[in-house]
Amino acid sequence: MIQTVSQKKTLAEFLAMPETKPANEFVDGSIYQKPLPQGKHSIIQRELTFAIDRPLKDRKIARAFPELRCTFGDRSIVPDISIILWDRIPRNPDSTVANIFPIASDWTIEILSPEQGQTKVVKNIMHCLKYGTQMGWLIDPDEQTVFVYQPKQEVEIFDNASQQLLMPKLAARLQISVGQIFDWLLE
Repeated sequence: MIQTVSQKKTLAEFLAMPETKPANEFVDGSIYQKPLPQGKHSIIQRELTFAIDRPLKDRKIARAFPELRCTFGDRSIVPDISIILWDRIPRNPDSTVANIFPIASDWTIEILSPEQGQTKVVKNIMHCLKYGTQMGWLIDPDEQTVFVYQPKQEVEIFDNASQQLLMPKLAARLQISVGQIFDWLLE
């Protein structure tokens, strides 16, 4: 269960606080601590990050970042995986990747943890879509289901192992099936 950590604060006050593990998120003036990832969550996050990052990075299309703090639209959230187009990655003057990402990701992926409700996670995905994210995935390991969110469209549900998941334009050449994601839990 996600818990509220403190009373109302401003975004500036939140950003001045030290980072925590697991990460805190700032939503609607309140601070919430993300649940500690467990086995299924960790395996899916790791394997999916690699499966997305390798082909996109090689062609300098985008990068996949696990647990990256993104601050935009008066929220500061930490999606499980944030995929950001190559040319939108914040960089320092020396061209290295910046530490602060004041943008919404282009594709956001969340993986439910045990006892974590969907409501807050879905609200974060919808917030991302409002600020320019092309697509959001919500992966439910216990139900072996992937919910796909796109701006101004109905949610699509993928729960058949043979189904190829819907990809955002930036990853149109990627092919990942429902079965592939949940087979990682058997390895």
